[in-house]
Amino acid sequence: MAAEDFFKLTDDGAQLFVRVSPGAASDKIAGLWQGADGEQRLGVKVTAATDKGKANAAIIKLLAKALGLAKSALTVASGEAARMKTISITGDSAALEKTLRRLTGE
Repeated sequence: MAAEDFFKLTDDGAQLFVRVSPGAASDKIAGLWQGADGEQRLGVKVTAATDKGKANAAIIKLLAKALGLAKSALTVASGEAARMKTISITGDSAALEKTLRRLTGE
């Protein structure tokens, strides 16, 4: 599978598919995660617990910093209470594609 499967470009930015590990030892992007069905997502680890949206806030903060964007450019589009989430990112699609590829070392 192509690495771009972990994100999809949209007219106003991108959708980023992540797998979250809350309660981790540190906040970090853990590279690509691949499910048994071949689905790829960006692995994200955060120290925050899932309590009252704290993990979601930590995910947005971590990804915004890694992408060089304001936190307001990212929102949890789906999976708010799940490990598998879709993050909507508002911005220039071409620039986002380059930045997202760098997150995985491409």
